[in-house]
Amino acid sequence: MEPKSDNLNRDDLSAPSPDPWEAAYLRFETPKQEIQKFVARLRKLGAAQWPRNTEIVELFCGRGNGLNALERLGFTHIEGVDLSPRLITQYRGSAKCFVGDCRQLPFADRSKDMLIVQGGLHHLPALPEDLEEAFSEMQRVLRKDGRAVFVEPWLTPFLKFVHAVSENPLARRLSNKMDALATMNQFERRTYEQWLTRPDLIRKLARTYFSPVHESFEWGKWNFVGHPR
Repeated sequence: MEPKSDNLNRDDLSAPSPDPWEAAYLRFETPKQEIQKFVARLRKLGAAQWPRNTEIVELFCGRGNGLNALERLGFTHIEGVDLSPRLITQYRGSAKCFVGDCRQLPFADRSKDMLIVQGGLHHLPALPEDLEEAFSEMQRVLRKDGRAVFVEPWLTPFLKFVHAVSENPLARRLSNKMDALATMNQFERRTYEQWLTRPDLIRKLARTYFSPVHESFEWGKWNFVGHPR
């Protein structure tokens, strides 16, 4: 589970406090924990082998913890895009961030080496339309030898177990993390369930726009790396 941002969070800079989903997310894990998670995840996806001058854009960057993770790994040409200006203002780092929509990216054709999404696509309001638009834009922006990297929730047996535990009233009382997860699921139920119940469509669309070089399903996540077709 990653920050709800790009296509659903349209709060402005004057918002006095997080919405209920964001408040639950803040309880789910600290920024330090999230950055550590992203660092470990990127290493597992092969970040150690990526040239440090790779031009990387993280979409749905939210508060920028994914950007912080890329900085910790030594990447020097990184940018972020998110629809929420309020979330972007919370980022502290050297990456250049843009307020923008993943379905209409503010970059020239064939101008970036890598586009990364860590838990944003499952917040898109409409499938397949919004996902097709997002994939098409990513394909346009990536260089021919570039890579798209997606990490999204997937209904593996592990995720089913986590859902069951988080929905148990006793588990919610005993675990702040489980209660936070259940709260997030409650507020994003429509888009979350829409995503989890259409795996064949999602994989077909991904393979329409990207030629996979890595794909795995573990610990409730879909990990996909592909070159633009």
